[in-house]
Amino acid sequence: MPLLLRASALAVLAAPAMAQDYPLTIEHKFGTSIIEEPPERVASLDYNGADNLLALGVQPVAIRYWYGDYENAVWPWADELLESEPEILRGDLNFEQIAATEPDVIVALWSGITAQDYERLSLIAPVVAVPEGVGDFSLPWDELALMAGTAVGRLDEAEAQVAEIEAEMQAIAARHPDWADKTAAVAYYYGDTPGTYTGEDIRPLLLSRLGLSLPEPVQALATGSKFAVTFSEEELQIIDADVLIWMIDETAGQRDKIEGLALRPALTAYQEGREVFTDVLLSSAFSHASLLSIPFVLEDLEPRIAAAIDGDPATAVPE
Repeated sequence: MPLLLRASALAVLAAPAMAQDYPLTIEHKFGTSIIEEPPERVASLDYNGADNLLALGVQPVAIRYWYGDYENAVWPWADELLESEPEILRGDLNFEQIAATEPDVIVALWSGITAQDYERLSLIAPVVAVPEGVGDFSLPWDELALMAGTAVGRLDEAEAQVAEIEAEMQAIAARHPDWADKTAAVAYYYGDTPGTYTGEDIRPLLLSRLGLSLPEPVQALATGSKFAVTFSEEELQIIDADVLIWMIDETAGQRDKIEGLALRPALTAYQEGREVFTDVLLSSAFSHASLLSIPFVLEDLEPRIAAAIDGDPATAVPE
């Protein structure tokens, strides 16, 4: 995220961060939301938002389904913390379904809601959306957590958990100082088309905390607030990097298609054994980038990146 936009996002946090006094006023891309008192009933419209709320001790009254065949739409790293039976929001937003949960606040920081959605949701409860000038899915993981913490009156706990994760990221960077001048691309193959995540996406933003930067061709592809871009198989060289992370989801035969790409053997990442293939669980944890999933990602991904980036093609990358 450009420095100006990051500063803007942090400025939104600054005012309520000094003290969780109510009424709480939060500025965002759609206007201003006022939360009159500490909310007890929180609806999450974020695709990854249930994680951060559960990490902060909040039991959401509504959770938005993203993907995966898990009960109550939460993945294993969050499952033990869910003690309630929230309303599960699937497909297009059902405003009557959301209203029936009687929320005190609606958190929609990683939701992609439109201005029209916002107007309708605001009739139900105050809505917390992304700051002005920030893409719908461009907030870094820590700012997502801090804004969620602010909205539910638990900023202190959010700050503590963010600090703990930041400390682990700094420790990883210290263990691997050579990563500071290395590049990493996060790629996928979906719908018979390869693609990659840009610097506006939560995954490369997380890797940047470990010292890894995007390859210049990927940076050049990013325009506006696009968090991902697709390209033709003939342009596969775009994602060549010191470490190439392939995201694998639940799509059948996805890895076979990636391994069968005609120009993949021409990539330096392939030739030098610098590819990392995630499994479904790691891929989802990486994509959620939450207070609960990031520790899982760091523990699992560090040895894989280290093996891929060590300069020895003979080193096997852990599966």
